Amino acid sequence: MKSCFSLVLSPGVFTKQILAAMICCGTLWFATLSVADDQPGNKPATKSTAPQRQVKLPPGVRMEQDIPYIVAGDDAQRLDLYLPETPPKAPLPLIVHIHGGGWRGGNKFPCPVVPLVGHGYAVASVEYRFSQQALFPAQIQDCQAAIRWLRAHCDTYQIDPDHVGVIGASAGGHLSALVGTSGGKQAFPAIGGNEQQTDRVQCVCDIFGPSNFATVMQQAADDGNIRNIFKFNSPSDPYSLLIGAALDADSSKTAAVSPVYYVSEESPPMLIFHGTHDALVPYAQSAELAAALKAKRVDVWLQTLPGSGHGGPAFGKPAVQQLTRTFFDRYLKKADVEIELIPEADLAVDPPKPAR
Repeated sequence: MKSCFSLVLSPGVFTKQILAAMICCGTLWFATLSVADDQPGNKPATKSTAPQRQVKLPPGVRMEQDIPYIVAGDDAQRLDLYLPETPPKAPLPLIVHIHGGGWRGGNKFPCPVVPLVGHGYAVASVEYRFSQQALFPAQIQDCQAAIRWLRAHCDTYQIDPDHVGVIGASAGGHLSALVGTSGGKQAFPAIGGNEQQTDRVQCVCDIFGPSNFATVMQQAADDGNIRNIFKFNSPSDPYSLLIGAALDADSSKTAAVSPVYYVSEESPPMLIFHGTHDALVPYAQSAELAAALKAKRVDVWLQTLPGSGHGGPAFGKPAVQQLTRTFFDRYLKKADVEIELIPEADLAVDPPKPAR
């Protein structure tokens, strides 16, 4: 199966498989996309020049594209909104998608969770400034500003401001988890106005996002399943490039960027997906976040995908799609449903071959 779109990445940042998201036959799919080595001299497309390719939307879905969530803001500070063509009888719960790409690439369009509109949700896909343009906390400030903007305009779009969830993969998973654990704590200066609105969310789906920048290097070194592809604290390391410092040089910066640092009893429920053979984000990152949430008695589910790397066909299995939807139904629709993890044997795949 071929991907219907490609990602734009910074030279030298990613040269292996990364998670891509695709809309296929009206169903949510997560699959691997092979990214060729960047050639010397290639430059990444900027937010304003990156091409936006047409994608056929599922029946009954309409899109409003490139809505600024900060007045007179940066070209990156925009979002796409997906709504049912037929106006709903009641405000819809909202799922906010945050794309991945190492905080240095990727695009909000197309959005992989658009099919959820057909299941009674509004969906927003958020763009944010890349780390080569603005260091952290710009990325989380943008995501929080977008959430506040959406709540401020809930009447216009018939969105339920009290039932908002976030989902993202890789860097988008990190930002989704950070939105969740730091929400309401005023940990980052608010930008873009709408400060009367809360940036709290009701649930988070984190797909192999980094959770602790202070432990990631050691966890990568200790991972017996696979060798991490990054040379940490180098010009090709997206982690240190995000915070503008070496990961072992400034504990205040590694703490500030790490979702695990903000975990409390008030953190929202979280569903986490992670493969055991992830060469970009160690599986131990998600295990650490899940343990921290459990210690605070927060509802959390860590779905392990044996053999999977940073994405892969197991992430697109119907059972994974159903688990994701059930999670959102429980916490955004208050549906009387039980969340049960998928037996690992049902998701097991042959691990990727070691890179040469």
